[in-house]
Amino acid sequence: MDALFNPRSIAVIGASKTPGKIGHAILTNIVKYGFRGRVYPVNPKYDEIEDLKCYPTVLDIPDEIDLAIIVIPAEQVPKAVGEAGAKGAKVAVVISSGFKEAGRADLEESLLEYARKYNIRILGPNIFGLCYTPKRLNATFGPQDVIPGSIALVSQSGALGIALMGWTIVEKVGLSALISLGNKADIDDADLLEWLRDDPNTSVILIYLEGVKDGRRFMEEARKTSVKKPVIVIKAGKTRRGMQAVASHTGSLAGMDSVYNAAFEQSGVLRAGSLEEAFDWARLFSTKKVSKGENTIIITNGGGVGVLATDACEELGVKLLDPTEDLKREFMAYMPPFGSPRNPVDITGQATHVEFEGAIDVAIRKDIINNIIVLYCQTAVADPIKLAEVLIKANKSTDKPIVAAMIGGEKVSEAMDMLKREGFPVYPTPERAVSSMAAMIKWSMKRRVL
Repeated sequence: MDALFNPRSIAVIGASKTPGKIGHAILTNIVKYGFRGRVYPVNPKYDEIEDLKCYPTVLDIPDEIDLAIIVIPAEQVPKAVGEAGAKGAKVAVVISSGFKEAGRADLEESLLEYARKYNIRILGPNIFGLCYTPKRLNATFGPQDVIPGSIALVSQSGALGIALMGWTIVEKVGLSALISLGNKADIDDADLLEWLRDDPNTSVILIYLEGVKDGRRFMEEARKTSVKKPVIVIKAGKTRRGMQAVASHTGSLAGMDSVYNAAFEQSGVLRAGSLEEAFDWARLFSTKKVSKGENTIIITNGGGVGVLATDACEELGVKLLDPTEDLKREFMAYMPPFGSPRNPVDITGQATHVEFEGAIDVAIRKDIINNIIVLYCQTAVADPIKLAEVLIKANKSTDKPIVAAMIGGEKVSEAMDMLKREGFPVYPTPERAVSSMAAMIKWSMKRRVL
């Protein structure tokens, strides 16, 4: 598996000079994203591509090959896998489609026969590739400029995975890895969990899942992983029609949703209800923090958003701390007489970034407080950019999880972009901030008993 993420040399079988061809996009991404190893295009039609010498077959390359990327018609893939294996490649990434998902299970089995003969692992087929940012490896036909970070995204859907690559760039979400699984003929979610569990560059694993091959092994690897880092799953195929769609999409058996829910609960997996929710949670987990307890405080400059957050906390089981009289007095130093030192701590619309900073500092210093939720409504007196600077500084000064929700106009959007670039978990609504904190608390408590 290490050759998949840390190859010294790559052969692109089916590389192309023609823009718009998948073989051209993958080779270009590998080269221009800055892969530091050796790259060998393979295509008998060309002498060179992208200023790289091109070889008729992988067997003609005068070097050892760790990783083979295969982008040729499905009927030619089994032979190409055999040649890559004969050359000593340890992993073949099969981009090509037209296998089990298209009714050609026989072709997929032929591919696996060659793989078994030469002891070569297979990622795919029917995938868009993989990306591992610590090694500057982007072997996909998706967007080129993936932002480095600590979130590993595993997707059984190719089109969805490519779309999410673009979305993470727009939303300033940093990725450590992005792996497309497709038909999972060989390498599956459990294999990736086993490797990513010990990857120091990954702090959270997010999986788009349609079905699993070996439920028992998936649960075991997920449990072992969840002790070390969170595993978030978006499970598709919850309904009868959804299960039918899964079967036609990747040939997977979706299985009963209630069975998956029970398995996820037992293994410590966090199941997200949507893509938005999954990435919201991942933003917080990418800070690599762990909650030490359930006591949560809300600090807000708006009563309304405080009430919304309180409702969300009640619905999601987030325990709001009842402040002691001494703690109330400390919070009161940062609010006018008509503010509220209860929880939510309402420092009112008169608060500037200075009052926010003071109240947040109290929450950080008090051991009884484990988690901090900051809510901001744009006002004329509180500069959102200055508040963003306060939040970044506070987040770096403590191991307590901190999230924020910011509501307002253009300047608030600018402040939120600033926070995202710094890896601070910020959201456009209080409910999304609370949902993320609820996931953090649930995982932090659950990992203790796995």
